[in-house]
Amino acid sequence: MRLQTRITILVCAVVAMALFVTDFIISQRIAENTQNQIEEKATDIGHIVARSPLVIDALSGKADESLIQSYAAEIQGITDVEFIVVMDMDGTRKSHPDPGKLGQPFVGGDEKEALKGNEYISTAEGTLGPSLRFFTPIYSEDGTQLGAVSVGVLMGDVKNAVSQSKEVIYVCIVLGLVLGVIGAMLLAENVKKTLFGLEPHSIAKLLEERNAMLESVREGILAVDREHNVTLVNAEAGKLFSRAGIKENPVGKKVEDTIPNTGMMHVLETGNAELDQQQDLNGIVLLTNRIPVRVNGEVVGVIATFRDKTEIKLLAEQLTGVKLYAEALRAQTHEFMNKLHVILGMVQMGSFDELSSYISRITSSYQEEVGFVLRRIKDPVVAGFIIGKISNAREENIEISLDAEAYLPESGYAETSHKVVTIVGNLIDNAMDAVEASDSKVVDVDFQHEAGWLNMEVSDSGKGIPDEVRSHIFEKGYSTKGDGRGIGLYLVKQSVESLGGEIELFSKPGEGTQVLVRIPYTSKEESV
Repeated sequence: MRLQTRITILVCAVVAMALFVTDFIISQRIAENTQNQIEEKATDIGHIVARSPLVIDALSGKADESLIQSYAAEIQGITDVEFIVVMDMDGTRKSHPDPGKLGQPFVGGDEKEALKGNEYISTAEGTLGPSLRFFTPIYSEDGTQLGAVSVGVLMGDVKNAVSQSKEVIYVCIVLGLVLGVIGAMLLAENVKKTLFGLEPHSIAKLLEERNAMLESVREGILAVDREHNVTLVNAEAGKLFSRAGIKENPVGKKVEDTIPNTGMMHVLETGNAELDQQQDLNGIVLLTNRIPVRVNGEVVGVIATFRDKTEIKLLAEQLTGVKLYAEALRAQTHEFMNKLHVILGMVQMGSFDELSSYISRITSSYQEEVGFVLRRIKDPVVAGFIIGKISNAREENIEISLDAEAYLPESGYAETSHKVVTIVGNLIDNAMDAVEASDSKVVDVDFQHEAGWLNMEVSDSGKGIPDEVRSHIFEKGYSTKGDGRGIGLYLVKQSVESLGGEIELFSKPGEGTQVLVRIPYTSKEESV
């Protein structure tokens, strides 16, 4: 059964039950009140007739008894009761709605107590049918009882009066049911709209999927509502908070009281997202995205996703290093394929003497080039990378020159070798871009290791860097080469800083550019 149908049925059932219980309670009360009103009416009329001077005089013989009938008939017509019967002490009627019954004994048998001076209400069968009767004695001025008066209302009239009073209740019940059904339908529709038309099982499924997704991602996730209360913290966020010394569970607490420097309140106030922002969490640097949560256009909370910047930086450096390695291998493969094509052509032409000479030449050149690099660069990772870069540059008619006195021992740490590739690779790429439009296309590379430090130098014969550009050259995303650039030198700066090194740049327009990098470097022999 759909949620909308269930809500409608439930609300209608509750309304109907409430109305029927109300009907039972109110109907009983109305019936009692109606009968009490009729009894009070009969009582008041009886008192008026019993105290009438005309009736007293007629019963005491001071006036004509026939006046009692006319007087009773007049009062009966005004008050709309069924009968007003005045009787003497013998129970003989002196008034009656049917004049033919005048002078006859009162019928019902319930008048005897009234002739004894008592006042009361009773129900009995009379000549007009079952009736509710009020009896009260009639006294003379000296206190002598002269008779009694009975004011009656037929029980059928009493029941009709009660039924008419209940009709209002019945109308209200029907109206209440109709309004209840309409209200139930509107409520169900509103609930469904609030739940985006989802049924309970769909909501449960989404909740389970959301929880699984939140716990599977590597990013920390933190959510707050409009009152700044933390509403969600996933497992990864809990780990980061624990590393930062935040041990207590922040859910349900004010975010500013438990987690410092979140910046989420500013997003909550402005409604503007903040992307790729650095955040210091008790010494842990996070890269954070803060996004406002909107419902019907109103900001109702903020969600922040964040990750340890060290991990992101390492991943970026790894990706950059892989790219640099791939480019170096591609260049070597391309150069090798060109030489194979030359060899194949000579074989097909039968120029075996020339082929032998060509192979000897390229072998000697390759061995000399590779041998020189391997003699100066002892780290195989960096050496292989430099050889690949030389081949790549040769394809683009650019000369990469390794200083004759260059020396780089094998690193004692693989991570350091990787960072050296990242630094030198990006510097060489920028130098190659700088000499692309120059007449002299030369890139010089030098390594010098001494006293636990490695000095790296990459210089080019390009057009140099203007002063206004130089101050922004290492900023993330800054580039004069168009969109999608400006990452290489930023990663160089990040890698140098992570190693505790320093970087210097010298450039003059028209005189090329020189970049000097100095980092701590422990050789494999020193690390043993």
